[in-house]
Amino acid sequence: MDWGSVTGLALALGGILLGQVLEGGHPGSLLQPAAFVIVMIGTLGAVLLQSGIPNFLRGMKMTRRVFAPPADNYQALRRDMVMWSTTARREGLLSLERYMENLRDPFLAQGLRLLVDGADPGKLRELLEQEISAYEMGERSAVKVWEAAGGYAPTIGILGAVLGLIHVMENLSDPSRLGGGIAVAFVATIYGVGLANLIFLPIGNRLKALVGREVFKREMLVDVFAAIASGENPRMIEERMAIYLKQG
Repeated sequence: MDWGSVTGLALALGGILLGQVLEGGHPGSLLQPAAFVIVMIGTLGAVLLQSGIPNFLRGMKMTRRVFAPPADNYQALRRDMVMWSTTARREGLLSLERYMENLRDPFLAQGLRLLVDGADPGKLRELLEQEISAYEMGERSAVKVWEAAGGYAPTIGILGAVLGLIHVMENLSDPSRLGGGIAVAFVATIYGVGLANLIFLPIGNRLKALVGREVFKREMLVDVFAAIASGENPRMIEERMAIYLKQG
């Protein structure tokens, strides 16, 4: 669990509620079901229209990475890569086949399989870079779901405000119904702007950073796999990875 993300979300929402109380308002006045429905359903529809169902579902599944990000396994990768390069140098590339059974990372397994198959370093790099490009394109398309939500929510909040004001104008003769319409109008704007800037956009930016970190790791692995295929000295490979780790 990433407690920084949890704490950040709690502080963002708590600050709004605390400010409402300090201004003399009641937190319950921010609970307007009609405004929530307008903003959430409207944003959902707009995002679905832009992204399509597959990307939308993928973007929703990625949300768990914000609060439970993948473990940083760079040091373990460094040890494995040095071990594989040493084994390949002493016993040949075919000897790496025994390490493939325990690999859970498909990208690592693909790189090791190409080594075992005796792929040319240039061809190996080309194939793995194509895999990275496909991965990055798919992941960033899913991340755009959250960025799109952050863009549409404030505008739909304004739309909710206009709808609330229309409701007010239709009931000017009935003062008892004016308060509810005005509340929906203003709270819809709060929901739109608040959801965009406190939830949607921060999640999108965090996911974008996580995708960038994963792409960086895979680019490092491509470089190392190509070095192993070229028969580079294991110490040089270890130094190469150390440089990457400083950059990451």
